[in-house]
Amino acid sequence: MKDMKKYIVLLFLAVLALPACNDMLDLRDNGTTDMSQVFSDRDKTRGYINSCYNYVVAPQLRAGSFTDDAQDAQSITSGTKYDYWYNQSLNATNYGTYNYDGDPWAHYYQGIRKCNVFLDNIETATARITDMERAAWGAQAKVLRALYYMQLLKRFGGVPLFTTDLGTSHDYAGDTRASVTDIVNQILKDCDEAISVPDSEDFSYVYRDGQWGIMTKAVAQAIRAEAVMYAISPLHDNGSFDKQQALSVAADALAKLLANGYALWTAKTDANSAYALYHLTNPNDLRSADKETILGGTRVAVWSECGVPIIAGTTTAGSCPTQELVDAYEMANGQPAITGYSDAAHLQPIINTASGYDETKPYEGRDPRFYDSIFYNMSKRAGTYINTYQGGTSGISSTNIRYTCTGYYMRKFASDASNRNTNQDGYLRLMRLTDVYMNFAEVAYQVAGPYQNVSGVNMSAADALNAIRARAGMPNLPTGLSSGDFEARYRNERRIEFAFEQDRYFSLRRWNVLGEYAKQVTGMNITQEGSSFKYQRFAFDPRQTAESKYTLYPINTGELNKMTKLTGNNWQNPGW
Repeated sequence: MKDMKKYIVLLFLAVLALPACNDMLDLRDNGTTDMSQVFSDRDKTRGYINSCYNYVVAPQLRAGSFTDDAQDAQSITSGTKYDYWYNQSLNATNYGTYNYDGDPWAHYYQGIRKCNVFLDNIETATARITDMERAAWGAQAKVLRALYYMQLLKRFGGVPLFTTDLGTSHDYAGDTRASVTDIVNQILKDCDEAISVPDSEDFSYVYRDGQWGIMTKAVAQAIRAEAVMYAISPLHDNGSFDKQQALSVAADALAKLLANGYALWTAKTDANSAYALYHLTNPNDLRSADKETILGGTRVAVWSECGVPIIAGTTTAGSCPTQELVDAYEMANGQPAITGYSDAAHLQPIINTASGYDETKPYEGRDPRFYDSIFYNMSKRAGTYINTYQGGTSGISSTNIRYTCTGYYMRKFASDASNRNTNQDGYLRLMRLTDVYMNFAEVAYQVAGPYQNVSGVNMSAADALNAIRARAGMPNLPTGLSSGDFEARYRNERRIEFAFEQDRYFSLRRWNVLGEYAKQVTGMNITQEGSSFKYQRFAFDPRQTAESKYTLYPINTGELNKMTKLTGNNWQNPGW
């Protein structure tokens, strides 16, 4: 088993080069692989499971630009995906060209087919492998299949469900689109079966040398919690998935992770808070320090893609934080600063006077994560002031993509030491323990209420949020909140914790509130008057991609036409 380690080094890229052993998957004259040859050879069998990982996609740094968290500086450039996303009405043909993560329908189904082929053959494989390897590799394939179906569900809702290799003689005429509940049940089945496999060097809750990126029991637990959260979400809940089962699964997933050594990162330095340091630290450390990351860690280059123009070599300001995101950060005392807007353009904020927020000093006394995530006027980078006021060295601009278009720059993941000569910026994770805390909280407050202690994990939804807030240096949420008020605070907490990650892109859709939040964003125009500053909010044009139809991805026209021809049914999502 130990010789397997050196072959499983998987990088989270949309297109992943196969390990050297995959060159040995010989093709027949018709371009196909003889499965009997593959699964009678140890190296080819190992190569095949490795190839099943090719479809794991890394998160993207500029995901926030497709949400109300950011307005992208490059939206002023005609023909860019940001120009189209904000200003054009997309259709099922061009959606994949201008969408956040393209058109992943075929991509994930290719991954599912790979997993199906492996699972159909591994039990009867005659290759020289141990029973423990056979079980472990099969468990990895099941978790991968669950992951791929989870990604399809988040984007398309119910999709066709295949758990065996269809081969070349399958009759597609009888295929149907499975419900979200059916997809979730299959995801749970795959994850539960994988978790039940005895721990081994190739599959357990831990990573070993050379295994970074492989599926583990921890990944399976995180997928379980996410799946049940989607099953009972406002977008998908039709009463067909048992809410008590959802609560039990979410609680069990969190409890099992905590029992197996996963914990929120709390280490800090004089220069960086725990929240900032976590996002700067390489998670590939065999969990010697980082016990929060569950899957993935892609190094980003904030200094270049979302940089401040005082850094030589910066190409664009990229994802410029919106005023809405800034407003979402509470005061350090735990009180919301802004509770909403009294106008459609978001130019008239509703100020919580009890919070201590001062419009003339808008950046003072905020949630510590604000300072870790956003460069604002007169903040510092490596001892140099970031002057975002008109005429400042990093001043706002509506014509130059190297300068902020909102009055703010991204700081999260950014190291003050990064420049064109060295990149020391941080890492985007695919899954972390915070996700599971949040997902448990979302299920728990809907099923049991905000403050009900949930058996199995011995915490409430509020307890889960307070654990995350404590790591950030924020006080507990107040007790006695109504269900509606707690939901608002929960959703805001999720926004802050995962700022500039891909979470909000999918959360707004899962909550079915895309039009309420994603349509209108604003920025802050700042002018210097002597030794003080004047702050004036301004609105961008409403975005064209906040209609209800954008809640789910369209099925690509080419794929749709093939399915319609084969089944006689139009499977397109509503509005497309």
